[in-house]
Amino acid sequence: MDLELGGKVVLITGGSKGIGLACAHVFAREGAKVVIASRSNDNLAAARAELEQAGHQVHTYAANLSDAPAAQELVDSVEAQVGPIAVLVNSAGAAKRYAPASLTAQAWRDAMDAKYFPYINAMDAVIRKMVPRGNGAIVNIIGAGGKMASAFHLPGGSANAALMLASAGLANAWGSKGLRINAINPGATLTGRVQGALEAESELTGKSTDEVLKSREQSIPLGRLARPEEVADAALYLASARASYVTGALLTMNGGIHPIGG
Repeated sequence: MDLELGGKVVLITGGSKGIGLACAHVFAREGAKVVIASRSNDNLAAARAELEQAGHQVHTYAANLSDAPAAQELVDSVEAQVGPIAVLVNSAGAAKRYAPASLTAQAWRDAMDAKYFPYINAMDAVIRKMVPRGNGAIVNIIGAGGKMASAFHLPGGSANAALMLASAGLANAWGSKGLRINAINPGATLTGRVQGALEAESELTGKSTDEVLKSREQSIPLGRLARPEEVADAALYLASARASYVTGALLTMNGGIHPIGG
């Protein structure tokens, strides 16, 4: 199946590890010009080494996307040095998890800076470039916590819920200009981030992290957590020409644990 991504510039925020790095691999295999962004130069260097070992070329940029001017500078640099951005995949940022008794006003604000604004700032900068060209695709990898409230993920879940609405609203606003904007809501996925979630739930429940993990897996109809590559494959489809009539969609990937529509 030709996804028509060969030679196209794909910017992946949070592309140095986890789901973002998995996305870098799958887009590179399709022949795209992959650009990954992260706040950490060390993480970028490790990701570059992994991708090059797999036979892929990659461009790397360090940027703190919670800062709007930094996001604009990143996009301007990529467009000038690599080419026009055809696809943006947002996978940057993760809000810290808290037991309810530990919540503070700052915790809520920090969650928006960690997850919501990096996505918004990257989208704002890329949309300014895509609209005059009359085409472009954005895929926001958000998280199931925005639909199902969790006592130990309230600030981050709130940021995720806000991103869902922003994704749908921007898809509606810019569809007439040839832009497609979709979102993916992964459930628990086997990345480094899941360890923090297990530890937070362990603190809340008094169970060990192994017990929490086993309980989660037993509650999922598919019997396991998602693999990063599975989420990346979904992002690949939504960004491709094969999804040319899909926009404003929210794809839930939770193994069937919450059988709800949308």
